[in-house]
Amino acid sequence: MCGIAGQIRFDGRAPDPLQLSAMTDQLVHRGPDDEGFAHLGPVAFGHRRLSIIDLAGSPQPMSTPDGRFTICFNGEILNYQELRERHRLPCRTSGDTEVLMLLVSQHGPGILNEIRGQFGFALHDASDGSVLLARDRAGILPVFWSHQPWGVAFASEVKALRPAIGSLSLDEASLADFLLQRFVPAPHTLYAGVRKLRPGGWLRITADGSVTEGAYWTLHLPTPRTDLDETSAVEELDALMRTAVEEALVADVPVGAYLSGGVDSSVTVSLAAQARPGARLVTFAAGFAHAEIDERPAARRVSERWNTDHHEVLVSPDNFFEELGRLSWYRDFPISEPADPAVAALSKLAREHVKVVVSGEGSDELFGGYAKYKLAAASGLAGRVPTAIRAPLADVMTRTIGARKERLAVLGRSLAGDSEADRIRAWFSPFTQRDVTALCGRPARRLDALDGVHGDMVAKFGIVDLAYWLPDNLLERGDRMTMTSSVELRPPFLDTRVVDFALALPSRFKVRRGDTKWVVKQVAKRYVDADLIDRPKIGFAVPIDSWFRGHLAGEVRDLLCGPDSHVAQWLDAAAVRRLVDDHIAGAKHGKQLWPLVSLELWARHALDAAAPPR
Repeated sequence: MCGIAGQIRFDGRAPDPLQLSAMTDQLVHRGPDDEGFAHLGPVAFGHRRLSIIDLAGSPQPMSTPDGRFTICFNGEILNYQELRERHRLPCRTSGDTEVLMLLVSQHGPGILNEIRGQFGFALHDASDGSVLLARDRAGILPVFWSHQPWGVAFASEVKALRPAIGSLSLDEASLADFLLQRFVPAPHTLYAGVRKLRPGGWLRITADGSVTEGAYWTLHLPTPRTDLDETSAVEELDALMRTAVEEALVADVPVGAYLSGGVDSSVTVSLAAQARPGARLVTFAAGFAHAEIDERPAARRVSERWNTDHHEVLVSPDNFFEELGRLSWYRDFPISEPADPAVAALSKLAREHVKVVVSGEGSDELFGGYAKYKLAAASGLAGRVPTAIRAPLADVMTRTIGARKERLAVLGRSLAGDSEADRIRAWFSPFTQRDVTALCGRPARRLDALDGVHGDMVAKFGIVDLAYWLPDNLLERGDRMTMTSSVELRPPFLDTRVVDFALALPSRFKVRRGDTKWVVKQVAKRYVDADLIDRPKIGFAVPIDSWFRGHLAGEVRDLLCGPDSHVAQWLDAAAVRRLVDDHIAGAKHGKQLWPLVSLELWARHALDAAAPPR
């Protein structure tokens, strides 16, 4: 991957070359191999390159021979060779950048539906002075932009906008969104005046200053397929994933794989190892000292099965907050998942061996992999109970029984939601809407992903996860944490063919007799031992409750209750202090304290600071 930045001015002035260089300087970690600039009158593009395909060629920004079109591109088009032949493109280079430039310049953003891969790009048309920004349909790669009185600035990361738009400040309207779900859904961000393209979206900026948003692809639920039985569903997913993994390995540099020992990474590693029988696949795993959440033993078994060149890193709480502060600058936003330091440590380890890694992101959201999918039907039934009756009962469950059992607290928060979308997203929420309103004085925005969507509750759960949880949280985390070490992340499960298959797959193949992600597990059992696949899901679990009650308790109190605390200024300080005191006294509020701690560290290290902490 790479880093892109640029300006489109409407005030008659040309962008300042020094200012553009300062923007790309903020993106060196995304592209340490090369840099390039294009000054096109009132438009200017800057590019930082991480060389993956056509290493010696394809410099960026790139222009057509007649100079009409110029592209600044971040990402990889995995089927670029197929597209080049199908459309008979007169390419001068052997890379994917020129293919993308020619396709979009000839056909417009609608052609992006033919592309497999991940991207964020800007395309300038000198004939009318317009600029088109676009983002891949899964939302793997980000594009941020800001409309200013003088024009529009855009970049792969928010920090790169700072030289163009000045100081960054909190968007108070988005604070409630973050508290409710630990991220802010596109097109909004936590920064005032900064927006991000939606997955599958585009933005056209014309020379006269008009800005138009649109979409070349919209997430939807097609009619469920009726031609599948158990055997054919497994066979088809196996074949699709095999093709997707083989395509994800396309690169002119070494490619490795993240290996947790779970279902998804076991599938990707197994298929990747088979795709290159003459070369030993390099795999990477992270673990914790707590045996009950350490997945390294399972990862080793998968590695041994496929004879991979396996490497591990141990994550500890030592210097935990210092590392979170450093990562907050790279992340641009509060660290949404406690495991993000583990992902960053994995990418640092991987960079010693490869420049590209494949991973299992997207499988849980596509195929019903979370525990909440088992209770999807119950969530649907809850909607039939009037809010006036349901909400108070759910509140009692959350504050009494839920105080002792976190899963019951989550269930209570879900049942309290006013809308169907609210009840679905509450499964990942640390707070209820009522809690959020009390903390910051306003509720979170409603979600529109389910507007006009018909289907069963498992399918609807998936739509909400695919529309928000995946692109605005997990994929954004994956991109930013791997890019801390200049490593490109590729998720084969988000191949367009796999996504289309999953969206049309009947829910009985996803959740089956209480077993989540059934069809993926059947594929995985073809390649690794069944006991690895049938064990309880762990993921990158981090013992936040014990850390925040133990040796990190003092630092938590200082961050959230000290005189310099942003959180204490933005939120109800007394309520925050009660959460801290109750947790240290023995209550389980780690899930509520985590977003507050990460919000404070973001404010100090990303919102206030213009450079990463040492």
